[in-house]
Amino acid sequence: MLSNAFKALACPLDGGTLTQAEGVWRCTAGHSFDIAKQGYVNLLPVQNKRSNDPGDSKAMVAARQRFLNAGHYQPVAEAVRHAALKGASENERLSCLDAGCGEGYYLRQLASTTPQTPLALMGLDISKWAVMAAAKQSRQQGRPQQEQSRQQDATWVVGSNANLPVQSATLDRLLCMFGFPVMSEFARVLKPGGLLLQVEAGSNHLRELREIIYPTLKPERNAEPAVPEGFSLQATDTVCYSLTLNDKESIADLLAMTPHLYRASAEGRERAAALKTLIVSVDVRVIKWIKNA
Repeated sequence: MLSNAFKALACPLDGGTLTQAEGVWRCTAGHSFDIAKQGYVNLLPVQNKRSNDPGDSKAMVAARQRFLNAGHYQPVAEAVRHAALKGASENERLSCLDAGCGEGYYLRQLASTTPQTPLALMGLDISKWAVMAAAKQSRQQGRPQQEQSRQQDATWVVGSNANLPVQSATLDRLLCMFGFPVMSEFARVLKPGGLLLQVEAGSNHLRELREIIYPTLKPERNAEPAVPEGFSLQATDTVCYSLTLNDKESIADLLAMTPHLYRASAEGRERAAALKTLIVSVDVRVIKWIKNA
């Protein structure tokens, strides 16, 4: 993969341009942010935190990492890669942010299957555990490769979608994978004509698991998404397939990586824990928004 360093970071305190030197990101006003030994930077000011440890827990991140690395959502990653790169000319440099990157699976998949397109990648999540895991996996994958592969790493950032530490109108692509979209911020950081890929669960997503852990299922809303200000709807694609999980560990990881673990009753969680195999539907919508000129 051809790659460029991500250079569009902004100071979370004053919005000024951040530059990197000697293990520190610094703005012209003198605010500085150290790069942690794991390879990420924390750009989430304490005043913007709603709790001491926001976002996914360490256990939730570990479950998602095991489940995704097993390839269960590979078709989703392929659909995102295809949508993100469709129409890009060969050797066109693309600056891409994964807003709510988790442990970095989808961004790594995009990078590893993109031999011709230079990418400047950034992964951001409000969970320090998620960003730490993403940075660690990125470094581990680079060790056996040539030294130049270290330049292929994404920039991993602890931050919030509500106040993206990114300069305005600098992104070509933005991914929001099962996350919490803040459309006003997404519109601010995307270039005119830039592409936002919003990936969300469809009406049948994990239905079989939900039928086990909940007494009844809520009626599904099938309305088309409202067009957010500053965007136009380009297309909506679906990714649907059946997934077979043949061990209790994989079923437990699937439940643990979703909000359903905390929404289900104790009885529902016990029913899921008793399963030895599960055939479950994956139903995902990939919504493509274009930033208006």
